[in-house]
Amino acid sequence: MSDEEHQFESKADAGASKTYPQQAGTIRKNGHIVIKGRPCKVVEVSTSKTGKHGHAKCHFVAIDIFNGKKLEDIVPSSHNCDVPHVNRTDYQLIDISEDGFVSLLTENGNTKDDLRLPTDESLLSQVRIFLLRCMQIKGGFEEGKDLVVSVMSAMGEEQICALKDIGPKN
Repeated sequence: MSDEEHQFESKADAGASKTYPQQAGTIRKNGHIVIKGRPCKVVEVSTSKTGKHGHAKCHFVAIDIFNGKKLEDIVPSSHNCDVPHVNRTDYQLIDISEDGFVSLLTENGNTKDDLRLPTDESLLSQVRIFLLRCMQIKGGFEEGKDLVVSVMSAMGEEQICALKDIGPKN
């Protein structure tokens, strides 16, 4: 036996998995799926019949939940697909900094300061929506309204996805 100490580097995290397996044939429209490493919402599913020498296949058309890009995948219906754990959480808006970061109040009274206003400009059709959403958030905040933002999170990413006005500040 050797007297030297062995050091092991672990690259795994202790948290829960970011995805879970689900049989492709059971995934339906409006469900979620991971395609090319991106969390997506399924907008269309079609299933082909079993061929002479193979499995029935599921053709998924889905939209990336963070950047809006359309992705497609074809998977045998009996095989497992990764499905992301998607969470939506509401936070009260406290402040917006000059560089676009928002300060949010969590349920337990702490602040969350690591999110920016949406700035994704990769899809031209989405730009108008994001700009309008940013202007609504900034405008409502400057008017002194109590605003609640919904944050969607999946696979280690987070993004503001909705805004609610809960009335004037008291």
